[in-house]
Amino acid sequence: MIIVEKETIVTIPTLHVVKAALKDQSSIPTVFFLHGFTSAKEHNLHVAYLMAEQGFRVILPDAIHHGEREDDLSKDERKLAMSFWEIVLTSIKELDLIKKTLTEKGLVDEERIGVIGTSMGAITTYGALTQFSWIQSAVSLMGVAHFQSFAEAQIKMMEQKGVTIDEAMKEMVLAKLKPFDLSKQLDKIDNRPLLIWHGKQDQVVPYLFSEQIHQSLLGYYDEQPENLRFISEEQASHKVSRQAILKSVDWFTHHLLKKTFKVS
Repeated sequence: MIIVEKETIVTIPTLHVVKAALKDQSSIPTVFFLHGFTSAKEHNLHVAYLMAEQGFRVILPDAIHHGEREDDLSKDERKLAMSFWEIVLTSIKELDLIKKTLTEKGLVDEERIGVIGTSMGAITTYGALTQFSWIQSAVSLMGVAHFQSFAEAQIKMMEQKGVTIDEAMKEMVLAKLKPFDLSKQLDKIDNRPLLIWHGKQDQVVPYLFSEQIHQSLLGYYDEQPENLRFISEEQASHKVSRQAILKSVDWFTHHLLKKTFKVS
């Protein structure tokens, strides 16, 4: 039986999905699932269920201004958009706090930890890879590893809509993002298994970013090319397909449970 429990971990509303028989065991792999912009932890329960069926402990936190953490800022679309990178950087910090808390409770096998995210959650995943060596495997579903380039594109789009952003603010944002920009420090991937999925018709997060990071990383996986995989879907837009979900489950099952990966 799969159980879903609501927990508050270090003040962060979280869903804990796991087989009932495995709930209190420390020897099972853990996957952290990070949701997208304007989404919430509950929206990824179907994926968490499939992972839990395979024997994973799945932890789904709400990002600030999202889900149970919605506030006045959440209701203002412009202010929420302006807070995008604050949300991402806070989520990176909170990911580590949640992991440490669960480790102290003896619920995490520190040799088998995965992180997956959709859209903003995938962007957060890329940033986390630059900070935490404890991540053994990761999946990006329509994300961006190029923090500074994506931020510059966002700023340009806002300015086209009439939003004034002074140069000092731009420089401060870009400087704050630099330490988390995987595209500027590719060696930090350290050959860790990474699955990248993106739909070519995505009108929200440009597909090109995923294609570029895959090409940039290829040389870092010369010794173990099977640890890097890029899946693109010709007709997919900014919505995670069933194929992407199943491949993500397969990816973690192979790399964290050491079962055969379904290549097709």
